[in-house]
This record gives sequence, structure tokens and C-alpha cells, in this order.
Amino acid sequence: MKRYWMLALLLLMGAVFLAACKQATPTPTEAPKPTEAAPAKTEEPTQAPEKTEEETAETPEATEAPAKEEFTFGLLLVGPYNDRGWSQAHYEAGKMVEENVGYKMVYLDNVNPAARPGTTANQLAAELVAQGAKAIIFNSDDMKDAALLFAQENPDIYVIHISGDHVWKEGKNYVEVPNLANLMGRMEYMKMVAGCAAALTTQTGQIGYLGPLINDETRRLAASSYLGAKYCWENYLGKDPADLKFKVVWIGFWFHIPGQTLDPTQVADEFFTTGYDVVISGIDTTEALVEAKKFRDQGKEVWAIPYDYIQACDEAPEVCLGVPYFNWYPGYKQLLEAAATGQWESVFLWLGPDWKDINNLETSSVGFVKGQGLSEDAAKMVDKFIEELAGGLNLWVGPLNLQDGTPYLQEGEVATDVQIWYLPQLLEGMEGQSVSE
Repeated sequence: MKRYWMLALLLLMGAVFLAACKQATPTPTEAPKPTEAAPAKTEEPTQAPEKTEEETAETPEATEAPAKEEFTFGLLLVGPYNDRGWSQAHYEAGKMVEENVGYKMVYLDNVNPAARPGTTANQLAAELVAQGAKAIIFNSDDMKDAALLFAQENPDIYVIHISGDHVWKEGKNYVEVPNLANLMGRMEYMKMVAGCAAALTTQTGQIGYLGPLINDETRRLAASSYLGAKYCWENYLGKDPADLKFKVVWIGFWFHIPGQTLDPTQVADEFFTTGYDVVISGIDTTEALVEAKKFRDQGKEVWAIPYDYIQACDEAPEVCLGVPYFNWYPGYKQLLEAAATGQWESVFLWLGPDWKDINNLETSSVGFVKGQGLSEDAAKMVDKFIEELAGGLNLWVGPLNLQDGTPYLQEGEVATDVQIWYLPQLLEGMEGQSVSE
């Protein structure tokens, strides 16, 4: 019996062995015929496995570019932002930078001792920095000491001072301050145009000049007005320069501060009541124009020329001969873009007109808009005068004497920028105070 069990066990083991061998080495068969593609799966795809550190290093995932950092600049205005004069011209240039370049402006106006007693421009500049400003524009010669000190104490902030000369290497007040730049427009040209328009219009031969305070800037601009008036009086009208009266009265500041300055309204009135029928303004505000309209409404033939702001004539167009104005946008754009892009240089910019088009707001830093009060004949001569200036006419050529008779330029001598910038007195032929008492 035992033998039969042993024989059966051996037969069973052999059968299992043969079956295993058959599975391991199947006999070849024909390839199966192709079938239709299986229908696409409808279930949601599973999440891809996380990449290893090596795979991530070789093929980094795409990410969004970082947002462009906003550049903010601060503007300190010596007067009201809407004064229709100096400060508004600066404010609107800042708005143009916002609109055309994309930078953000923060500002404070009425930055002067009368409006903000006990507060310095430096402190106000620090307020703008606290609001994110990386560049600060000090917009007045009155702020020159504050601008210099702030630049020295804040080397990481770009500082632009309007009408100063601290970084002018050829100037008298040069200081090496890497984060400071000076900007001014060559308003001398447009003041010459204003003087020309006044000389071509006056019926009495008497032109008044309503001046702010006395310094290098205001002397050279008043003198430029006189040079333009004298040239057109003599060369276009054929009259004797000795018969032209040109008087300057200074009020003591850039605009009226009750109790501290002369009242520009009263000064303008005095001009108009004493035979001066054209008043050229050198102050930031429009009193000369307002008073000219008042006298015109009373039947007097008088005119005025405002200053600084391109739309100043709008206040009284019928008596406005035109306006010499600043366009700060080209200079602002140049300096602020340099600050924002890391291309900054400490430079002195005294930017002139674009003689191809002096009223091109993209390119001309100073301009002149003729007013409704300018006659058609006078307007044609003003255009001719502008063409002469564009062609190279230079009125800062000798012989020229200072007001006290001291020779300033010899025969044929052309004034340098330094001589014009630091004009020490008014010119011979001009009436009025030349230096502060």
C-alpha cells in the first residue's frame, strides 16, 4: 500500500513540473489582430508626482515676473499749488510726470515762513520721504540752504533744487554733493520777448517792472526784459533808447505777504496812475494783470505781462500782451528718470527753449504765448524777434554798463553764463534798486 502512495506522489509532482515549464516557455503564436482604440477615460487626472530636488534644479517651474516697484517723488512748493504762477507751473509739471512717465508725486505747498512759521523746508521734506519719496524737489531759490543741508544729511535721497547753483562747478557756490542736482530754465530769452512786446505796445514810452525780492536771478531777468524792450524800441520802431523809461519796483518776496512785503496791487496801481501803461510782472502771482483789467474797465489804455504759468493770460485776456512761462516737465523727466533707473549724476541744468517750437511742452523748458492784448502788427514783430533770437541774436553783448556806470561788457564782448547768472546790478538805463539794503 505504501508503494502505491509513493508512486502516486511521484506522478503528481511530475505533472506540476511539466505545467510550470509550459508557462515559462510558451510556444510562439501569430500576433493578435489590432483592435479599435479604447475609449478615452473620463475620470479626473491624478496629480503628478512631486519632483525630486535634482529634477527641480534642472527644469524650474515658470513664475510670474515681480511687479515693477513704484517710484515716488516729493515736491515742495513755495506758494499755493494753484497760484496761476510759479508754483502751479511746478505742480502741473509734476502731474505731467505722473501721467506720462508713471511715477507717483506727493507734495506740500505754501512752504514759506509766513504760511508755516516755525517749520523748515527740511522738516517738510522729511515728511515727504516718510510717504515714500525717494527724490525731493525744492522749488524755490528761497530754499537753497535747506536743499543743500537736506541733501548732505540724507545721502540716500535724490535732491533737486530749482534755480540754485550749488553743484555748478563754474559757479561761485560750488559744493560737491553727489545726490544733489540744480535745475533752472533760461528764462532770460523769454523775458527779452516780454520786453519786446511791452516796447511795441506802450503809448507813453514807460514800462514798469513789478519785481519780487532782489537777488542774482531777479536782477538778470529784469535786465533781460529791459534789453528786449530796448532792442525792439530802437530796431523795430526806430526810436531813441533814451526816450524809453524802464522802472523796477521790488515788493520784497515772490508774492504778497501782508505786513512783510509791499502790496503788489498797490505797486501796480501806482505804475498805472503815473504814466506807465505796461507792467511786466516778475512775481509769482497775477496782481499786475488783475489791476490792468481794472484800469481798462475804467477806460484807461493799459496792459500787463504776467509770468511763470502758461495759462496766466486767461485771468484777463483782453489786457494781456503774452506770458513768458516755465515748462518744468523736460527737466523733471530727465532728472527723475535718472534717479529711478540708477543713472543719476549730480548736474547743473540751465535748460533753454526749443527754437524749433518754443511752446513744445515735450522739449522746450521755457516758452512765450502771445496774448489777446497784443496788436496784430506787434505780434508779427514779436514773431520776428523770436526768429532773430533763434537765429543767434545775442543781446548780452557789449558795450554794456551797470546801473552806476561801471563797464560790464566791453565793445563786442559776449557775456559768459557766469557773468549773466551773477549780474551784480541792474543795467544802465534802468531805474530802481539794484541791491538789497
